[in-house]
Amino acid sequence: MGVLRAGPARQPAALHPVGQRRRGDRTGAAAGAPRVNGTVHRLPPRTVLVLGAALVLAAFAWGSARGAFTISPLQLLQVLADAATGAGQPSQERTVFLHIRLPRLLLGVGAGVGLGIAGALMQGLFRNPLVDPGLIGISSGAALAAGTVIVLGSVWWPELPRALGSWTLVLAAFAGGLAVTLAVYALAQGGSGTHIALMLLAGVAVNALAGAGLGLLNFLATDEQLRNIQFWLLGSLGGARWSAVLLVAAVVALATTIGCRLARALNAIALGEAQAVLLGVPVERVKRLAIVATALAVGAVTATTGIIGFIGLIAPHWVRLVAGPDHRIVIPASGLLGAALVLAADGVARTVLAPAELPLGVLTAAIGVPMFLALLRHFRERT
Repeated sequence: MGVLRAGPARQPAALHPVGQRRRGDRTGAAAGAPRVNGTVHRLPPRTVLVLGAALVLAAFAWGSARGAFTISPLQLLQVLADAATGAGQPSQERTVFLHIRLPRLLLGVGAGVGLGIAGALMQGLFRNPLVDPGLIGISSGAALAAGTVIVLGSVWWPELPRALGSWTLVLAAFAGGLAVTLAVYALAQGGSGTHIALMLLAGVAVNALAGAGLGLLNFLATDEQLRNIQFWLLGSLGGARWSAVLLVAAVVALATTIGCRLARALNAIALGEAQAVLLGVPVERVKRLAIVATALAVGAVTATTGIIGFIGLIAPHWVRLVAGPDHRIVIPASGLLGAALVLAADGVARTVLAPAELPLGVLTAAIGVPMFLALLRHFRERT
């Protein structure tokens, strides 16, 4: 009887030493990493995380001082010192920073972290760096639910606004995003488990259906209701309050914990689902957890801020370009970069037309679309 000899085990691409690249690998963000004399050069993992944290702190400090009411750096330091010690007299700068600007900035951090981590999870699950969390219908489901409450809530559920108050729209949008995600997940089920390609197609169909529903609601809405829908769809941190900050912080912290625990499994799935199963990875469980974490993070963010596009697409891709495809670094670094991008975009939105304020979703789309087209051109040149 002949002896079956196993060949050398293939090491997951995400676990290769920094600077190496599998021969013939032309997919993923690693293919676009900076090169010198044909060698891939990536930043060390600790450096990437430190740079991400520094960007968040810089954007936070800049956003703290800028706006329709400008606070100088010295005034900001004095406000922080007085708030920490409880000393000093109440001032206009202190009131603006602690009660208006600080919850807005913290909500921006939570939103950016949630969207960045959700994008990293979806790109890892689909094994495609051009995937956005919105492809599975979370944002469109939240938008449809919010629009339904705005237009039809007083007719169908007249007691709901009196019972829930300002939380009515937030809870409805959060529930709508989760419901649509569950529907997409159910449509993607097959005899052998969850089919990622079917999930993508189901997400496209659900997004189209939600768009049609929003069109109908816009037709039925009054002028005031139509303005409310459009304001919510454009995205903004202007409605930040401490209760919303706590909600987003709790949900995003849970999603971040789940995502970081899935990092090694996503590294194995990068080789393909069959290879991941051979390595002992519970692929179906990983899919479910990744989808749950994404739905929770994006649902909570969208429910409190409206739709903020392209952060979940751009942040993970940039991280892969400089750090490689290891999800142990990509997931937390994507959250940090997402927070920095949201804070920077919100600062620009508050200052470029001050005292007026640009919608945050419009600004992120204006920045994200050219970047997305540049990514498409990059991948076209490498194929």
